[in-house]
Amino acid sequence: MQIERPDVQYIAGVDEVGRGPLVGDVVTAAVILDPNKPIAGLTDSKKLSEKKRIALAQEIKEKALCYHIARATVAEIDELNILYATMLAMTRAVEGLEVQPQHVFVDGNRLPKLNVAATAVVKGDSLVAEISAASILAKVTRDNEMLALDAEYPEFGFAGHKGYPTKAHFAALEAHGVTPHHRTSFKPVQRIIAGKE
Repeated sequence: MQIERPDVQYIAGVDEVGRGPLVGDVVTAAVILDPNKPIAGLTDSKKLSEKKRIALAQEIKEKALCYHIARATVAEIDELNILYATMLAMTRAVEGLEVQPQHVFVDGNRLPKLNVAATAVVKGDSLVAEISAASILAKVTRDNEMLALDAEYPEFGFAGHKGYPTKAHFAALEAHGVTPHHRTSFKPVQRIIAGKE
């Protein structure tokens, strides 16, 4: 599938990581690539090995015209809901770019509030290089935060499941309760809290 690209100089791609996990911020990235510094191997971050993602993230930071990593916090997710928090984080990522894009490609089927023309692209992280780059930066950033959280709460095994609702995560929640980093608006977390009262 070929995505029609507008005839403008600065195109940004935006993606998020962390809508599904029960813990931690939702992390977004916006990237404008430099056509004179191509990056080989850009694709959906989920299709890459961890080693390849980390190497590409470094290359994107070095070669991109500009990038910005943003987030919505656990408190914002719990207050707004995950969809609105994700849109807010995407807006922040675009607004944080040093170069103002003339068009933005956003992964998914919804657009955040932006002061610039934008197109939502379903499976955009496999179809648009700028979105692929954004997905890689967001994923590596969030994974690193989960590794830091793993060091703080080793009993939860965040390094393994990255906060997603896995059997191991549920077992840890049952055994140890909720951390201050858990999203209390998410039903599985609410059930654990209700059970502890």
